[in-house]
Amino acid sequence: MKKILQTRINNEQVEIAIEPRLLLSDLLREYLTLTGTHVGCSYGVCGACTVIINGKPARSCLTLAIQTENCEITTIEGLTSNSKFNDICTAFTEEHGLQCGFCTPGIVCSLLALIDSEEQVTPEQIDLVIDGHLCRCTGYVNIRKASRKAVGLPEEETTC
Repeated sequence: MKKILQTRINNEQVEIAIEPRLLLSDLLREYLTLTGTHVGCSYGVCGACTVIINGKPARSCLTLAIQTENCEITTIEGLTSNSKFNDICTAFTEEHGLQCGFCTPGIVCSLLALIDSEEQVTPEQIDLVIDGHLCRCTGYVNIRKASRKAVGLPEEETTC
């Protein structure tokens, strides 16, 4: 039996009939064609499916769409209006913080949620965000550099 879901996605009111077992990732990708939300593992481990729900990062592959009733959901597509999004994109480009880009939308969503929730972001907080995401290409060094740059932290000193 279908249920009516009413929620806000990327600042637009959405009302849609869905099966109660429908995952948020499937709603976004298959029903609403918001394909920037990637599904990598379907177990919540890789973080590629991360979106922002009511200001907090959440794994959309573990969230039932019906759980988002009356919530505010932001996907990578909805972040383009956030002024800090451009800072992150510039930093990731300048610091070569991505290669294939599969993990990038989830990392950017988590990083923006952190930036929006804190007055001053610490290197430790950035490490926690990045540690919650799997990247098979970069080795995380440039992702960390880009993230630090995006929030205005000085570059990490390296020792040999």
